[in-house]
Amino acid sequence: MSVFHNIPGESGKGLTQWRLMVMLIVAVILLILLDLGLGSVHIPIPEVARILLGSSVDNEAWQAIVLKIRLPRTITAVLAGAALSVGGLQMQTLFRNPLAGPSVLGITAGASLGVAAVMLAAGSATTAFTIRSLGLGGSWLIVIAASIGAALVLLAILAISYRIRDNVVMLIVGIMVANITIAIVSIWQYFSNPEQIQEYILWTFGSLGGVTADQLQVLGLIVGLGVIMTFALSKTLNVLLLGEDYAQSMGLNIRRSRVAIIGVTSILAGAITGFCGPIGFVGIAVPHLTRSLLNTSDHKVLIPSCVLVGAVLMLVCDIISQVPGSNTVLPVNAITAMIGSPIVIWIIVKRRNLKSSF
Repeated sequence: MSVFHNIPGESGKGLTQWRLMVMLIVAVILLILLDLGLGSVHIPIPEVARILLGSSVDNEAWQAIVLKIRLPRTITAVLAGAALSVGGLQMQTLFRNPLAGPSVLGITAGASLGVAAVMLAAGSATTAFTIRSLGLGGSWLIVIAASIGAALVLLAILAISYRIRDNVVMLIVGIMVANITIAIVSIWQYFSNPEQIQEYILWTFGSLGGVTADQLQVLGLIVGLGVIMTFALSKTLNVLLLGEDYAQSMGLNIRRSRVAIIGVTSILAGAITGFCGPIGFVGIAVPHLTRSLLNTSDHKVLIPSCVLVGAVLMLVCDIISQVPGSNTVLPVNAITAMIGSPIVIWIIVKRRNLKSSF
C-alpha cells in the first residue's frame, strides 16, 4: 500500500503542519535577503531590507545591484523551485513512483529539444544573446519553443498511454522517449558550428541570472497559473493515490486526468527549462523532502508546501552557486545535483528503501 496512506505519525508529531509552513515562509524570506546580500559585492542584510522597503541608502550602487541585478535572479530562483517541485509532485503521484519527475519523463528533454531547434537550426544569428536582446518578444519565442518541444514529447507519451494502463511501463516509455530526444539534440549539435554549440552548451549548464525583468513577468505569469491549475487538481491527485482501479470506480476519468496532470507539468517544466536551462533533481528531491517534513499525503497541503520547500532549496543552491566573496558563478544545474542527490539518499536511508514510500 502507498506511503501516502501510511506515513508514520500521520496524526501529527512535534510541530504542526501549519507551524512548519510558517517556518518555511520565514525561511524563504530570510534566504531571499541572504541571496540579495551575498555575492561578489557584500551588502549588509539591514541595507538590503531598507532597499526593498524603498528607503534611501548611503551607497547608491547597492540599490542598483539589488534591484536591477540580484532581485530578478532571486525571484527566478523562487519561481524555478516552486514550478519544478510542483511538477515533480504531480509526476510522482500520477506514476506512484519515487523516481518520476519532469526530467525523467522526458518533458524537460523535450523542452530542451525545442530550445535547441531555435539556437542550433535557425542560423548563427539566433543565439542565446540575440534571443535575450529581443526582450519580451524573445521571452515568448523561448517559451513557445520549449513548450512545443515539451508538448511533442507529451503527445508521443500520451499516444502510447492509450495502449498502456500500467503507469510503471509508462514511466519506462517516458525514459526511452527522453533518450530519443537527447539523441536528436546530439546529432543536431554534431552538424552545428562551434559558436552555436558553445551557446547551447552554456544554456544546458543552467542559469538563474539570464532572466530580464520583462521575461520575469512572463515566467511569473506562467508559473502562477501552473501552480493554481495544480492546486485545482489536488482532489484528483488525492483520489489517484487510492489506485487507478479504485479511482475509476469513484467516477474519475483516468485518461482525462492523465492529460490534465501531464499538460500542467509540461507547461511548468517547459517554461523553466526555456528560461533557465535544464535544472535537475529539484523535481525529484523536493516532493520526498516535503512529505518527510510534513508527514501528510493530502495534496492540498503538499502543493503549497512543495512551493515553499522548492523555493528554499533553489535559493540555497543559488547562494552556493554564486560563491560569496568571489566573482565566480558556478552552474546552478551542478549545484542542484550536488544538493538534491544527498537528499534522496537521506530519504532512502531514513525509510530503509524507496519502494516503501509508494
